Parts: sequence; C-alpha cells; structure tokens
Amino acid sequence: MNQLYAAIVVGLVGVICIMDSRMLGRLSVERPLIGATMVGIVLGDVPTALAAGATLELMSIGLINVGAAMIPDMNMGSIVATAFVILTGAGPEAALTIAVPVAVLGQALGLAIRMVLAAFSHKTDALIDQGKFKQALHLHIIWGNVLYALMYFVPIFIAIYAGTDLVQQIVNAIPAWVTNGLTLAGNVLTALGMALLLNIMLTKSMTIFFLMGFFGAAFLGLNVTAMAVFAVLLALLLVGLKFRDSGSGQLAAQASDDYDPLEDDD
Repeated sequence: MNQLYAAIVVGLVGVICIMDSRMLGRLSVERPLIGATMVGIVLGDVPTALAAGATLELMSIGLINVGAAMIPDMNMGSIVATAFVILTGAGPEAALTIAVPVAVLGQALGLAIRMVLAAFSHKTDALIDQGKFKQALHLHIIWGNVLYALMYFVPIFIAIYAGTDLVQQIVNAIPAWVTNGLTLAGNVLTALGMALLLNIMLTKSMTIFFLMGFFGAAFLGLNVTAMAVFAVLLALLLVGLKFRDSGSGQLAAQASDDYDPLEDDD
C-alpha cells in the first residue's frame, strides 16, 4: 500500500475521532477500540485492527479525564499503532510499544492546544463585548476545531509517513524543563478538575461517602476498582433500606385512593 495514501486516510480517521464530543456529538468513536477499527476499515485489515484495538482498549480503560486534567492520548496512540501493525505485519502485542510514545506526544500537544484555546476564549469574550458576533462565532466554532483537527492529522500523518522512529526522536528531543512543566501543569489541572467536580456534586449529605471513599483508598490500600465495587454494593444496600417500607406505604395509599365512601362496606 502506498505510504502517502495510508498516511492521509489514517490522518483523516484521526480527525473524525477528535471531532467526537466536539462537532459530532458523543458517538464514542474517541476510544482506542473504535479508532483502531476505523483504521482497519480504511487499510483493509479489520481483524488485525480489532486485535490491536482490544489490547490498547484494555490498557487505557482506566485512563479517565477528570475535569481539565490531561492523560496520555491513547486514542492517537492506538490509531498510529494500529496502522503500523497492519502496514508492517507485526503482532497486536507490538501495538503497545508503538502506542505509548505517541500517546505521550499527544498528551503534550493536547496541553499546548488547550492553552491556545483558553486564549481564544478571552478573545471571543472581547469580540462579543464589541458586538462582533460573527467573528466570535468563527473563532470559537471554526478555528478552535481546525486546531483540534490539525493536532491529530499532522502528527498522525508524519508518524505514518516517516515512521515511529521519528516520533520517538521528537519525544526524546523535548527538553526536560518542558516535560517537567507539563507534568506539573497536569498535576495542578488534576487537582483543579477534582475541585470543580466536588464543587458541583459535593453536598453535606454526600460528604460522608466522599470521606469513606477517600480514607478507604488511602489507608486500606484499595484500588479504584475495589472502591467502585464497594460503592455500588453500599448504594444497593441503602436504596433497599430507604424504599423497603415505602412500598407498603404506597400500596396503602393506593388502597385508600380506591376506597369509595358511598359504597357499602362488607
């Protein structure tokens, strides 16, 4: 297969994936398994793509964006890795070694793009204050999504056309102060994201459950999966206790509603 053609079509798959939840609604194509399958469709090898995508999906299933926190972009990594697995004939296990450096590069690009988009937001507010609504609309809807599309298309195109060695060299060439700064920014954004979520969701009645989960994870050494299982079981227990007596009360109320005082009682 022509390398230029492969680079273009796989880059376009990346653009479709990054537009998910932005311009296309929530279609769930921004997942490693779905992105890998789309790569398999355009490159003509769906079984290999499914095998690679399933491996990468299992690897990234625990990676969740919390608030504004950034995680390694496994979606970009899976697209590039699946394409290389298909084009080179390597096994699905090779996708992991290819996806990791690309995902790290995607994380750095994502942080940079979001910094630019933050500046766009302030510029859009200024344009709205000046009554320039059309320019504000173009800046927000068109140019913001163009940056997102280029953030995916350009690195994917270069990676497929030039090879993963170039991607690894780019990652290694990033100065330590840049990576350290991005790591620090990511940690701060993680704390900010949690704070924003708690500001919306946390109430007096929910505080006890938050503290139970926090101290359970901190002192009992339980991982997120174990805490989630215990949370579901606790929720089912509390729901059962809350609505245990309400069922009989509801039946009694329904019976009283059906009672007609004009009818003779037996």
